Amino acid sequence: MRDSDAIPTSRNKPTSGPHTIGRLAALAGVGIDTVRYYERAGLLQPAGRSASGYRRYGDEELRQLRFIRRAQRLGFTLQEIQELLALSRKKGVRAVRAAAQAKLADVELRIAELSRVRNALAGLVEACPGHGPLSDCPILRALDEAPA
Repeated sequence: MRDSDAIPTSRNKPTSGPHTIGRLAALAGVGIDTVRYYERAGLLQPAGRSASGYRRYGDEELRQLRFIRRAQRLGFTLQEIQELLALSRKKGVRAVRAAAQAKLADVELRIAELSRVRNALAGLVEACPGHGPLSDCPILRALDEAPA
């Protein structure tokens, strides 16, 4: 895990906000459009606006943006991330753990399915000589004969 992936805590050095949307995006390693997308999705809100109407973000929004990105890398959907953020505000550790367990179970199911697909493809590739008429191709025959 890189230092930039570490979960920020109150002991982490603040970045001395307020930040513009561009600075926030740069500090989090995302594009400005990503920040705007998360705002539209209801995952992130600016702390306020400047006198001229520009969005302003603080260190809490930066922490939240990094949280969102790390959760996405772990496979959480935006809806699941929204739920995790709500749970984190309520300090619902039991519920957060349950959400992570559910995601882990989902990942394990997907891994099992991908392993099955890999094994089936490996067998088909092994059976295919790579030459001859298309009608003799074991890969094409298997795809034609496989139940939907």
